[in-house]
Amino acid sequence: MPINNRIAELAEEVAVWRRDLHANPELLYDLPRTSTLVAERLRAFGVDRVETGIGRVGVVGVIEGSRGSGPTIGLRADMDALPILEATGKTYASQSPGRMHACGHDGHTAMLLGAACYLAETRNFAGRAVVVFQPAEEGGDGAREMLEAGLMERFGIEEIYGLHNYPGVPVGGFAIRQGPLMAGSNQFHITITGRAGHAAWPHDCLDVVHAGSQLVVALQGIVARTVDPVGAAVISVAMFQAGNTFNILPDKAELRGTCRALEPSVLDFLERRLLEVVEGVGKACGVEIALSSFRDGPPTINKPRQTEHALSVAREIAGAAQVDATCPPVMGSEDFGYMLEKRPGAFIFLGNGDSARLHNPAYDFDDRAIPFGMSWLAGVVERRT
Repeated sequence: MPINNRIAELAEEVAVWRRDLHANPELLYDLPRTSTLVAERLRAFGVDRVETGIGRVGVVGVIEGSRGSGPTIGLRADMDALPILEATGKTYASQSPGRMHACGHDGHTAMLLGAACYLAETRNFAGRAVVVFQPAEEGGDGAREMLEAGLMERFGIEEIYGLHNYPGVPVGGFAIRQGPLMAGSNQFHITITGRAGHAAWPHDCLDVVHAGSQLVVALQGIVARTVDPVGAAVISVAMFQAGNTFNILPDKAELRGTCRALEPSVLDFLERRLLEVVEGVGKACGVEIALSSFRDGPPTINKPRQTEHALSVAREIAGAAQVDATCPPVMGSEDFGYMLEKRPGAFIFLGNGDSARLHNPAYDFDDRAIPFGMSWLAGVVERRT
């Protein structure tokens, strides 16, 4: 199933939509322009049923096939951008300073719109396709919100598929693996409260900088010394703020970070050990330490049958040499994992070539990938019998 003429024709227009989305990024659930544009386009394509407000601002469209009964296949794209100041210098760069499509969700949304247009025109499949446009993938649990709004039940979704662009994989290529593909994650926020004072008399103080430093080191020991070495895990402290001058020991410090793991049981263990280490360091240093954490999402775990289907479609489009069927798992997270807990499905990486990495101010989605992504999304529906 190489790229057909109609998808090739649509790709140029889809690139225009993508650049418009890129120039007008919106964050989390604050997506009035994006969600309205998506719903309007779906209706214009002749999609049979379009519903808005699913999971606050999510949009869902249903397309009936013309080849009789068959499965109901969900296709998902994420719509939100990131709070990053863009540095691409593109003519279509963000018009909202401090907001940027630095993860390619503009490309994901545009490609799914293009696939919906094609499927609504051709309807050359059995069953129905459900196109799911999700808010708040970037730390807002948008997938969970849509599930709690009854996404799977309301639209009768039996299987669910999604893709994500991936820098480093050649344009026109794909990468996937059965089982855990992306890590589950949590966020943690730690506040340390001590006693401030002059840096020359630390014995009169309760030093939160020292306690925080001990805590950073101790947290690294969780992975290094208590997690099975074959059970991939990461704990990273990404923020440590305390004090504002050279000779005063402050009374408060804040640390923020993340835990990541490819297996749910390992992520559970990291969260338990995080609490134990925080309590221990607090007692050892004589300071008060408060911990709050929440689960960002479970691991993204591809199911065997659906992975094989996703893989076969990718091979038809790109050729076997351009498809990595055993790519290594990554410790980045993706809340599509919530959807794969509810229904069998698969998630695949779409090549974005030699671009800047994701979440980088210099990143841009490569429009040459559009016909490949559209073909895969449409092919997952057309080839599933």
